[in-house]
Amino acid sequence: MRIRLVAALTGLAASLLAPATAAQADDVSPLIIGGGTVSSAPWAAAVLSNGNFTCSGTIISANYVLTARHCISGSMSVRVGSVNRTSGGVTRTVASTSSRYDLALMRLSSPVTTSYMPLSSAYPPVGSTNSIYGWGMTCYSGCSASTVLKTATVQVTSTNQTDAYGGRAIGSSRINGNAWRGDSGGPQVYNGAQVGVASTADGQSRQYYGSVAYNRAWITSVAGV
Repeated sequence: MRIRLVAALTGLAASLLAPATAAQADDVSPLIIGGGTVSSAPWAAAVLSNGNFTCSGTIISANYVLTARHCISGSMSVRVGSVNRTSGGVTRTVASTSSRYDLALMRLSSPVTTSYMPLSSAYPPVGSTNSIYGWGMTCYSGCSASTVLKTATVQVTSTNQTDAYGGRAIGSSRINGNAWRGDSGGPQVYNGAQVGVASTADGQSRQYYGSVAYNRAWITSVAGV
């Protein structure tokens, strides 16, 4: 299973952390657990593998969607600009992907015009309240991914954690909700800009988001933003 694969690659204990990807029918999975739904998110990108929803993401320019590396598998496509992961917005196939640690950039087959997610070049302050977004599962066991985009608030506990592939990550704890599978690749936002990409979570309170600031130069070199 993906949980054990990522744990083996990173040395993380499988019992402690699990990737926040969407669960299959036999998986234990939650979306954002708690929190609330979102009414508008023109920057939101639902990530699909072989036509099936698997992860969350953000569109950061006309041609690029940012998500998690562990979300990349099979034939990739995205639905952009809709809070409903099954309808609305616009769809694009993914022409190519690039990755660094547990971040991935997906180059779209043709441009999308929308309001793009701003990216931060700084770490959020430890102790700050941040927002997370995703279509992940809504309970710890026996749920499917949320159809409508959800959000929750978390408190930053560290900016020197590790993502699923050994990159620098932002650690946070639950305030009114927490990330779980299906939220992988989704954003952590502070002061209106994305500071993290969902990588791993314990499904109870803690989540680790790959740092945008740590990977900022690489993102610019690939996507030009």
